[in-house]
Amino acid sequence: MSATAKPSSLAPTQTAGDAAVRGTTRRMLRGVGLFLATVFILALALLYPAIERGRGWFHVEWQQPWLLLLLLIVPLVWWWGVVGQVRRRPRMRIGTVVPLRRGPRGWRTRIRDLPALLRSVAVTLFVVALARPVAVIGNTSTNDKGIDIVVVMDLSGSMQAVLDADPQDLPVEARPKKGHRLTRLDVAKVVVVDFIRRRQTDRIGVVVFGKDAYILSPPTLDYQLLSHLVGRLNLYVIDGTRTALGDALGTAVARLRRSDALSKVIILLTDGDSNAGRIAPDYAIDLATTVGAKTYTVQIGDGAEVDVQHGIDLFGQPMYVRRRYPTNPELLKKIAAKTGGQAFIATDAKALRKSFHSILDQLEKTRFEASVAHYQDLFALFLFPGVFLLGLEALLRALILRRFP
Repeated sequence: MSATAKPSSLAPTQTAGDAAVRGTTRRMLRGVGLFLATVFILALALLYPAIERGRGWFHVEWQQPWLLLLLLIVPLVWWWGVVGQVRRRPRMRIGTVVPLRRGPRGWRTRIRDLPALLRSVAVTLFVVALARPVAVIGNTSTNDKGIDIVVVMDLSGSMQAVLDADPQDLPVEARPKKGHRLTRLDVAKVVVVDFIRRRQTDRIGVVVFGKDAYILSPPTLDYQLLSHLVGRLNLYVIDGTRTALGDALGTAVARLRRSDALSKVIILLTDGDSNAGRIAPDYAIDLATTVGAKTYTVQIGDGAEVDVQHGIDLFGQPMYVRRRYPTNPELLKKIAAKTGGQAFIATDAKALRKSFHSILDQLEKTRFEASVAHYQDLFALFLFPGVFLLGLEALLRALILRRFP
């Protein structure tokens, strides 16, 4: 008597479960393989920077380190290129795919995810390049000749008077628009910035004054920063209702008191008389004489009536009124004479510029020892491999892994 075996009702369930497990295993293995491939490609891309700098990377400075936070988007780029690409792939429903699964597969199938990996690594390299790594090549000591100079600039209300200038005497960027005229302060800023840019080894500081005196910058060799600060000056940054000439001169002397330069120079640029402040001009002169600071005075204007802008008309054009601002050339000559300097009077931009350069041509120079650090940008070491990988990705998609819907 034979027994007939009954088919197990669990077989289909076990078969479906086994298929699900196998599918999950394949996806996990694929994910691990793609991750290891990404790490391998990144390691190859970093060979170029590593060979170029070696152990020098341990001493690199990052100018924009906060941009490294952009590395957080790299996993999203990786996922979008690998998993997202599969989900975006067009599909067609057919009865069975068994023959297709048993059919041969080409080598291009195995590298279908390579473009996404290349793009992820390229983005990583671009982010590191944006953080701008720099290397300090070394500090070099230089012995330069120079002078310690403090330029004292008047920001009182009288500096709003018009000081017409020949456009040919001004840089192109400083020339006024049609229908507009430059003020005394506008011309003074142009001349002072031009003077700063022409110096090479002089430490220059700037003091501004109106009713009170303020230090805009101590003597420095950072001409770019100094030019930027002077270029942004206007008549409203301090109280300009009065002119504290004695305070301004005393503040400049204080900045030069501890200077080790053989030549100490103060250039006092003003268009008015002293009518405010806690330090008398005569006492400020004694202070300048004590520290050996030669003071060169430059008077803008000659006390005659001048045009001052007073609003604009209905057509947007400036309107002007005539005003007179008092000057004290005797006081300025006294300051220059007692400190060993010289007094100048400038009624236009050309004379003002000539006064500044005449002052410096008369001065002896002393030596400064300066330590200068040279930097080398290293962003290109990451940028070039990133561009190469991005180009390789484009070639793969265009020539080998082309898709036809």
